[in-house]
Amino acid sequence: MVTSDQRRRQLAREKYERQQKRRAEARRKARQRAAVIGAAVAVVVATLVGLVVGGVFDKDKKDEAADPSANPSASPTPQQSPAPAMAIDQKAKYTFDLKTSAGEVKVEMDAAKTPETVNSFKALADKGFFDKTKCHRLTTSGIFVLQCGDPQGTGMGGPGYTIADENLDSLGKPNEQGQVVYPAGTVAMANTGQPHSGGSQFFLVYKDSPLAPSYTPFGKIDAAGLKALEEVAKAGTADGGQDGAPKTPVTIEKATVTQN
Repeated sequence: MVTSDQRRRQLAREKYERQQKRRAEARRKARQRAAVIGAAVAVVVATLVGLVVGGVFDKDKKDEAADPSANPSASPTPQQSPAPAMAIDQKAKYTFDLKTSAGEVKVEMDAAKTPETVNSFKALADKGFFDKTKCHRLTTSGIFVLQCGDPQGTGMGGPGYTIADENLDSLGKPNEQGQVVYPAGTVAMANTGQPHSGGSQFFLVYKDSPLAPSYTPFGKIDAAGLKALEEVAKAGTADGGQDGAPKTPVTIEKATVTQN
């Protein structure tokens, strides 16, 4: 016969086991969320994200190596501050000038095509948001990009707000795999894999890259900047893999946005 004391111990043990089970499940879900958010990138994940900077493709091996988002997350990063008010000439062209440790990269931007993106980048650059930040991710297979714009350098950082997707149909009609080619020299927004979830992370394409048309293409790299980018890519990643920190460290020493 089970005594009342034994019954209490049994109930306590069952309660403890339920708590442990719930905690283990919470840890599992947390690891899943971290894995999705953290690669920067952002891995070519399949439905597109990003890169981050990624998100956004089918979760096959090829996609996971190429996602420009910092690995897509299940939902956009919650807004912590308002997006900047529109303060640019929406009919003008602008230059996003990146002075980096690997050379100068100038990006031509057309505000008529991507006003929200250009406005956000100018507001961030004007307050030094990109200065002294690292380009944290290089991919060398599937897609070919260098991802930058994360103040944390982890693929998980951003400005505290998100901006709308723009210009997504500018690269043509998707193929049977649902992809278009982001040509070498393109600069586009990384995102979380969800619509309108771009923040500050962006990726620089150094070689034609097939991606779902889910990343706002907002600029073109000049010839000298593309050459500098190709040199960084040639050295590969720090660990010799297909997706990781570049072996040649790239730090944005100063970023400015000026009207042409």
